[in-house]
Amino acid sequence: MKHLVKRRIMVLGGDGYCGWPTALHLSAQGHDVAVADNFAHRRFDAELGTGSLVPINGLRTRLDTWESLTGKGIIPYIGDVVDYGFSRRIITEFRPDTIVHFAEQCSAPYSMIDFDHAVYTQTNNVVSTLSVLYAISQINPDIHLVKLGSMGVYGWPNIDVEEGWLEVEHNGRKAVVPYPKQSADFYHLSKIFDSHNIEFACGAWKLRATDLHQGIVYGQETPETAMDARLATRLGYCSVFGTVINRFVIQAAIGEPITVYGGGGQGRPYINLRDTVRCVQLACENPPEQGEYRVFNQVTETLPPMRVAEMVADCFPGTVIDKIPNPRVEPDDGYYNVVHTKLEELGLKPNLLSGELIGSLAGIVRRNAHRVRPELLRPAYDWHQAA
Repeated sequence: MKHLVKRRIMVLGGDGYCGWPTALHLSAQGHDVAVADNFAHRRFDAELGTGSLVPINGLRTRLDTWESLTGKGIIPYIGDVVDYGFSRRIITEFRPDTIVHFAEQCSAPYSMIDFDHAVYTQTNNVVSTLSVLYAISQINPDIHLVKLGSMGVYGWPNIDVEEGWLEVEHNGRKAVVPYPKQSADFYHLSKIFDSHNIEFACGAWKLRATDLHQGIVYGQETPETAMDARLATRLGYCSVFGTVINRFVIQAAIGEPITVYGGGGQGRPYINLRDTVRCVQLACENPPEQGEYRVFNQVTETLPPMRVAEMVADCFPGTVIDKIPNPRVEPDDGYYNVVHTKLEELGLKPNLLSGELIGSLAGIVRRNAHRVRPELLRPAYDWHQAA
């Protein structure tokens, strides 16, 4: 059995959907953990009139509950890592070995609302990563940056999506190059910029970084968040922040038609929330070499949305599936195959989508069905024209 090397891990965006359960999971594994957040997602909820389907407590209550249940303390820092001074201060004070960076605006639809939301998304996301890179380079270049990217950066190429790199032959010569990236929205474009900036910093400043290109996350519970209702993470369900499987289950559970955008035949990459926290753990505990930039495709399976809708409908007899015009700029069908071997080689044992997982999520939804506003499930913004 591999001996655990206890690490000091700072989770940026530690109040969020993925960040909060990741912080708990790393703490449960024996690491010293701190979280930083500026509560931007809570402000997005107020701005759009949306919110979490599952009630979520404030960060202080969450942290106190975790410590009372486990005896493990998590240190909070409140502020914005776009502020370079804040980034320098928290890294200097906590002295992390590893920084997990979730602190970005996480919604493609949000980035497409209008000019202001596009600018906010790209400024917040790109500058936050630059701020952290510069702070690491100035304070301790040995810190391992684990950055959450997105599978959406690859677009839908008609070839296999390799894990970060592609061998090409051109005019009789061969080279290994970063896999081409092409986005359909301003959010994923910000992730592309992040990847280029991180790769540059690793080469120029000899930093070490892992770029986790994550698939579409679904689910709401991990073993840690399930310990107490006060530890619950958010469950977004609106068309802006609700990921597709979560949205389908919520629609079916409350008797609404499942709405599939367009033809629903194009493959999509997915990962369960339980696997997300495990992937981050594996990346943290197996750092790259100094100066190394590596890419993991954080995906466990690919399925077209129509197949997912059918799997959900099978769990709710009588559920109707509706195809509606696609508000997004994306293909309806085509070849899509993702290579995702590196995390499994490190020990990931995937939780694949099943009736059991759908049923578990449905139970959470039914307990909170009175909080659903059905009108928020329908797409509110059309990406085919600038607002």
